[in-house]
Amino acid sequence: MNSDNTAIRCNALSKRYRIGEQERYKALRDVLTDAAASPFRRVRSAFSRNGSVNDRSSVQNSNVETRNSIWALDDVSFEVKQGEVIGIIGRNGAGKSTLLKILSRITKPTSGHAEIHGRVGSLLEVGTGFHPELTGRENIYLNAAIIGMRKAEVERKFDEIVAFAEVEKFIDTPVKRYSSGMYVRLAFAVAAHMETEVLLVDEVLAVGDAQFQKKCLAKMGSVASEGRTVLFVSHNMNAIEELCQSALLLARGRVVHFGGSVRSMIEQYLFSDSEFESNEWKNKGGEFENRWFKPLRFFVSDKNGDPHQMPVRNDSEMWVQIEADVRQLDSALTVGYAIYSAQGHLLYWSYQTDQSTDVWPDIQKGTCILRSKIPQHFLNEGKYQIELIGGLHFREWLFEPGKNAPTIFMTIHGGLSRSPLWMTKRPGILAPVLEWQSEHETSYSVIEEPPQN
Repeated sequence: MNSDNTAIRCNALSKRYRIGEQERYKALRDVLTDAAASPFRRVRSAFSRNGSVNDRSSVQNSNVETRNSIWALDDVSFEVKQGEVIGIIGRNGAGKSTLLKILSRITKPTSGHAEIHGRVGSLLEVGTGFHPELTGRENIYLNAAIIGMRKAEVERKFDEIVAFAEVEKFIDTPVKRYSSGMYVRLAFAVAAHMETEVLLVDEVLAVGDAQFQKKCLAKMGSVASEGRTVLFVSHNMNAIEELCQSALLLARGRVVHFGGSVRSMIEQYLFSDSEFESNEWKNKGGEFENRWFKPLRFFVSDKNGDPHQMPVRNDSEMWVQIEADVRQLDSALTVGYAIYSAQGHLLYWSYQTDQSTDVWPDIQKGTCILRSKIPQHFLNEGKYQIELIGGLHFREWLFEPGKNAPTIFMTIHGGLSRSPLWMTKRPGILAPVLEWQSEHETSYSVIEEPPQN
């Protein structure tokens, strides 16, 4: 039993990947052997404990190795108490998934160590831990055996798992024949329903349909209320704010902040790092290569097409401008932007195809500039995140919101209204100056004449 009530402890965790080299993961027999031998799922570096290899500084001495490697995690330390629900947030490449892979014992740290007290369930990627040749039923029992659950425990949960995943008719079919939706439903159901003390979840809400995502959120809330320890990685800030008690903010493999209110952490994640606060994005050359539409530049412009200096007044003319190299025409091509508040709430999406087809902007091969006007007197004072989004309608994403979309930031201050009674920011996200009218009805007085004698 853990006397200090700590469920997860990470001490100076670092992970280096050599560019172009594939890491060898543990075989299934290794995982089964480790699970049987260790009731407390303790993660330790495979390097020696005397520091000769486990010392981070000794690994950094070679200039050649530094040029040919990246540090996905860099000296990460934190503790999570039993029963806490912690959101892990950060941009792509911040080290979130690497951290969960180390805690799940899928990969080893280069230096440092981590401890987890209690049995661990994890959902890191779609179908992680499933054997494609085994049936859904067999994979449920296999995953349970890996984390040390007894057969009787699994049988108590089995019907509930299958019902949640909605795969009753296919439970005895090899999972290699499952659709991606069936695959992820079963994977989440297994991870969430197993009787583990710790649950690690990575981007489960990024897949599946809207109904399944809603179902997952409800189950995650139920898991959190049961007193289990949860580490939850997501780009969905609404889900983080709703489910989590606190958050861990990562940037470039390092801990930026841990603890405090979830809302303040989300605002810091979206806007505090000056590297990410640019109001203009430029393609560095090889980014977002595809056959159809390669973005070159993305920014908020004034009426002349020049980048706006921040902050922008609410009454200024603002345009979201996208410059791109159109390589191949496709009638399904949709390009636009998504705008979010400082708390990460989505305000709206807008595409070049939103209006009737007769007024769609003309897109031809070669250099193309698309512009979309943000109405004046529309957004409130504050900071906003804008993502370039697009793809082939109902076929594939080219720039997916919340995952790999080019991102810029905009700050609005001043110019709210000409009214002397509206001088400061009002509550709410929007600040429209709306038209009001009045009507007056003429009132008539009825004078009664005195009765005639």
